[in-house]
Amino acid sequence: MTTLPRLTRYTLGIKTDNLFTDCLEAALLAGYVSRAEKLGAVQKISVKLDSLKFFLRLLWELKSIDNNKYTLLAVPLVDAGKMVGGWLASCKKETLPT
Repeated sequence: MTTLPRLTRYTLGIKTDNLFTDCLEAALLAGYVSRAEKLGAVQKISVKLDSLKFFLRLLWELKSIDNNKYTLLAVPLVDAGKMVGGWLASCKKETLPT
């Protein structure tokens, strides 16, 4: 995140970068866990994705990123959130006792 102001580059910028990679890693791992562990893994993705959206919005509100960059990042994150939400609902449905 070299386009961020210096003050936020080494705090919120690094945090946001780490959350991006954490979301990717959690999604990859969730694809490989057993059915019994899948719900917890998908919940972890959901929490990390919500955290990422929060910190990205914080960067935007602090005017560390402009509207165009925020939109370019936020729109795909909303779509990813919808997909994770569907995955989460599917996992919950599978784990409910019948």
